Amino acid sequence: MTIKELREKRNKAWNDTKAFLDSHRAENGILSAEDSATYDKMEAEINDLGKEISRLERAAEIEKQLSQPTSDPITGKPETPKAEQKVGRASDAYGTAFWNQMRNRTNYEVRNALSEGIDTEGGYLVPDTFERTLIQALNDELVFRQLAHTFTTSSGVHKIPVVSAKGSASWVEENAAIPETSDTFGQLTIGAHKLAALIRVSEELLNDSAFDLESYFRTEFARRLADAEEEAFIIGDGDGKPYGILDDAEGANVGVTAASETDITADELITLYYSLRAPYRKHGVWLMNDSTISVIRKLKDNNGQYMWQPSLREGAPDTLLGKPVYTSISVPNIGAGSKVVAFGDLSYYWIGDRAGISFKRLNELYATSGQVGFLSTKRVDGRLVLPEAVQLLQMSGAAAG
Repeated sequence: MTIKELREKRNKAWNDTKAFLDSHRAENGILSAEDSATYDKMEAEINDLGKEISRLERAAEIEKQLSQPTSDPITGKPETPKAEQKVGRASDAYGTAFWNQMRNRTNYEVRNALSEGIDTEGGYLVPDTFERTLIQALNDELVFRQLAHTFTTSSGVHKIPVVSAKGSASWVEENAAIPETSDTFGQLTIGAHKLAALIRVSEELLNDSAFDLESYFRTEFARRLADAEEEAFIIGDGDGKPYGILDDAEGANVGVTAASETDITADELITLYYSLRAPYRKHGVWLMNDSTISVIRKLKDNNGQYMWQPSLREGAPDTLLGKPVYTSISVPNIGAGSKVVAFGDLSYYWIGDRAGISFKRLNELYATSGQVGFLSTKRVDGRLVLPEAVQLLQMSGAAAG
């Protein structure tokens, strides 16, 4: 099924879901337990279709990149296809070397081949084949860095001048003194907090692998570092990490406090929308987690129209009150005192990357346990440089301690 067909199917599923809600709500506006379970299944289908669309879009982009022509023309003659060259313990060279070692017929080439199969007890591993596909769980999509302003710095501290108060003009009488007003400047600093991740792996696994395991480690490090960054950019408290947009002291302003600890109303979202000044609404986006989206999908505006609308265009996000909606697992769930929805121009969150990310292989540190360490470190900081550019919806009540 094509992306277009999936989008059309998702849109139809959403229309069916809206119709189901309208026809099955009781007089008090509440669904029965049975109808609520049916709705949850319908909503799950919409979510699954959205995820499949995202996967296909990413796959299409990768395919597009891989299909680009090379810069070097092919000048050689076609060759007869060769049999796949096996490597590691599955290779012919390793098998020959193994049995030569068993017969005590060793030389430099044999020992070199057998270095692929030394186990933690000092012996050699019996040759076999190794599955070349590494099975991995899918990762949650990380969005915050895409929405923020990023820059690279080579120094330890980056200073940002910020206008904290603006001057104004005044009406004055003829020959009267003109009052002095001027802008007030402040200064924010973005430092370089250290972020690190360490993986240990047995020498046996490294030697067994027919695929590029070190390349996998680099990818895994990128994921771990990105996960930690996204969490800090959203809920970080500045203690050895960046300040997040939800931080009480250095984060965004609370534009609306919900009347309930467990529910959000359409009027509260509309109020949050207009609590953000018009210049920032132009590039405003919504940020929340998936469980909050599941609540908001059921809400209608004063004209009886559903506030959340699915995307119909490839690569475009869903919308809420006409503005793009993004989700992140780092945004808290609905609960007493939690800040659960952000709306604003997130380009006013600045992320400073210190130039250079290190990646090291630690051969000796864990040698006594038959393991090799892989270490990656980077330095990064971030903060919201203009709090008024983002407004938050906070649930009623004190946050759980």
